[in-house]
Amino acid sequence: RLQNSLKLYYFVKIILMDKTWFSAEISVFVQTGASVQLDIQTQELPEFYFLSWSNYKSENIVTYISATKEVIPHLFYKDRVDFNKTTFSLTLKNMQKTDSGQYRAKTSGQSDNNIVTYRVSVMDEVEGPVLAINSSWSSPDPCSFTCKGSNIFISSIYNGSSCSQEEVTSADNHTLRLSCSGDSIMCNYSNPVSSKTQVKKVNELCTVKQGTFCIPSAFPPWIIVSICLFTLTLAAVISFCIYKGKKGTMHLILQLSYDTS
Repeated sequence: RLQNSLKLYYFVKIILMDKTWFSAEISVFVQTGASVQLDIQTQELPEFYFLSWSNYKSENIVTYISATKEVIPHLFYKDRVDFNKTTFSLTLKNMQKTDSGQYRAKTSGQSDNNIVTYRVSVMDEVEGPVLAINSSWSSPDPCSFTCKGSNIFISSIYNGSSCSQEEVTSADNHTLRLSCSGDSIMCNYSNPVSSKTQVKKVNELCTVKQGTFCIPSAFPPWIIVSICLFTLTLAAVISFCIYKGKKGTMHLILQLSYDTS
């Protein structure tokens, strides 16, 4: 009966508690599908009857009753949380983007106290960046290329020995970094939970197009085809003339031999 009375008292207290929170937020980033541990960030807690962790919807994820040391999980989180009765930390498993938001630890006793507030952001792993030659580049101009992430890009020029280091951060906390070291160009794309880099040699990146610019710009395809046809025709005529010349010479030699005999 005492245990049931304590539970009833607690839930009535939660309904009546002030919804204003004063503790500063701690930002935490976690990759989709991973786990995150939220600590109370203090070694000395005030005496309390109940300690609870709640989410951004003000739903109690777990409730700890000090007198009985009982842990009451929310049904939705029952298989997704671990609560440490010694440190009072909360571990959330298999985090999804819909789990992003505020998480708070609070105690209830002679006074109500907000212990800690977290701002949890669940993010996907970044896709690999791409280094590519700009379509407008042509040899022998300095190599013009682009470092691309999924939602941001950096365009730059390799001037023969180096390129300018640049960094761009998007509104959704994704960062793109471009740098050069010796004859290598590096494109790094990252967010707070992951990072990927593509590295290419300057010769590998900048000579791919080099062989395709000069001929087409100086000789259109129809001219090249005409030159090839003319060359083949000329070669055929010369071969025919040589063949006819050799045949005439052989006929003359045979005729002289016949007359002599």
